[in-house]
Amino acid sequence: MFLSKKRIICWLLPLLVVGCTTKVSRVQSDSTMDLTGRWNDTDSRLVAEEMINDCLSQRWLYKWEEENKRPTVIVGNVVNKSHEHISVETFVKNMERALLNSGKVDFVATKSEREQLRDEKADMAENASVYTAKSMGEETGADLMLIGTINTIVDQEGNKAVVFYQTNLELVEIESNRKVWIGEKKIKKYVERAKTKF
Repeated sequence: MFLSKKRIICWLLPLLVVGCTTKVSRVQSDSTMDLTGRWNDTDSRLVAEEMINDCLSQRWLYKWEEENKRPTVIVGNVVNKSHEHISVETFVKNMERALLNSGKVDFVATKSEREQLRDEKADMAENASVYTAKSMGEETGADLMLIGTINTIVDQEGNKAVVFYQTNLELVEIESNRKVWIGEKKIKKYVERAKTKF
């Protein structure tokens, strides 16, 4: 009896899938795992924490502490100029968390977050009770903005490479445009792969 190609594929498919199983193991979210040598969640978390710790230990903060005030900070653009995809949003959230949890600064929402909040206030103006609606024009302005870049340099020979990451952050007074802190964090990884493309 002659079988069509479609019937043969349907018959063989379950047998092929059995040989291609995937094994998944749960690990601690803060464990260090480096499968590819690329920027990963551990790099993002450690760089953010180290840079924010350095930022908050510098002289610019003294003037605020002397006046018994906490500066209000916003994170601006952190630009990925590296050769690979990096989730900048995850890195920014790691920095925001480290800044806010320090208790040394106050924080305001980003530009896109503020737009959502303004839409909500506009909706409240029409639909919420007078007693619970939140007013427009009562936002807290930021004193400082944190901006930065992530860069890479790749030095490759055959299937071996040294990948160098450099993260630069700057804290700038919004009113005067004066830079009050510049931070830098470097990571260097030696990677050996079966494939030669990095």
